[in-house]
Amino acid sequence: MEKPNFKNKIAEYRNLSPGEKGNYRKEFLINNSLYIFLILAIIVIQIMEPMFLSSRSIVNIISLSAANLPIALGIAGTIILTGTDLSAGRVVGLVACVAASLLQTTGYANKMFPDLATMPVFLVLFIALAIGAAVGAVNGFCTAKFKLHPFIVTLSTQLIVYGLLLMYLMIGNNNGQSLSGLDKSYTDFISGSIISIGKTPVPNYVWYAILITAVMWFIWNKTTFGKNMFAVGSNAEAANVSGVNVTKTIISVFVLAGIMYGFTGFIESARIGSNTAATGLNYELDAIAACVIGGVSFVGGIGKIRGVIMGVVLLRIIFVGLTFLGIDQNMQYVIKGLIILIACAIDMRKYLVRK
Repeated sequence: MEKPNFKNKIAEYRNLSPGEKGNYRKEFLINNSLYIFLILAIIVIQIMEPMFLSSRSIVNIISLSAANLPIALGIAGTIILTGTDLSAGRVVGLVACVAASLLQTTGYANKMFPDLATMPVFLVLFIALAIGAAVGAVNGFCTAKFKLHPFIVTLSTQLIVYGLLLMYLMIGNNNGQSLSGLDKSYTDFISGSIISIGKTPVPNYVWYAILITAVMWFIWNKTTFGKNMFAVGSNAEAANVSGVNVTKTIISVFVLAGIMYGFTGFIESARIGSNTAATGLNYELDAIAACVIGGVSFVGGIGKIRGVIMGVVLLRIIFVGLTFLGIDQNMQYVIKGLIILIACAIDMRKYLVRK
């Protein structure tokens, strides 16, 4: 079947009656209202603050987007299954603190484990991914086997992970303090740079995020697992009748999501340089907002990698813009909540229209 393209859509629009054209324009404006609002916001911010789209600001937006992209890609899969994951931010925080504790410089005065030599970066990366995968496996198993809603399961694991994080920070000589003094091999691996835009260096984790995104695109679009994920999200009973192992698919999606959280935590630990129990707080809210803005639907079975990327980037643009304008941080939470609410309302309206 021929795929619809821009020219075909123009031809179809021209053939509509005046009344149908009015309805078409109305639906277009409603369905794309967030994008239109964000574009207008960018224009207004640029007029008010000409440095907003400077090379330094653009690199900052790209960097912040790259840091948040893996967690958004992970949560997107759970939303496609008509669920969500409230534990994501706390998993990021736990992984960040564990990574920081294992990669502190040998001889650092406040080293959490003074008798432990600085571990190899890739070994700690493996540990970070394993922690994320373990939490994801618990989330997926409880959701699939016990038929519990992911909201309840991940709310529970969010509290459990946070409790484990608080206890972990009391181990050794740390006594609940922030974890800093990271080894140069770690910070260079994450925040070092080999390319600059203008005179602003692009951190290495941007390239890692691009690689992760490419891998996730392949998994979603070119593998049987990806097809099964969308099938289960669309209709789990029909997928089961078609021979899809629904339980295995759900668990696998949550495990993959956990791996993405682990990767995010590993990046975040070196990116911010000083990790506390507050690291990762509310990160899942940004990720969920980005997914919904990018067209990942809570009705299930709908979502694209490019949409997640667009949602993450647009969300970062708007919040960097708010910072440029000097909007209070507390007010930014209000705006973030409104964006999620409006995006979900628009998403549900699209679903009802299709139905």
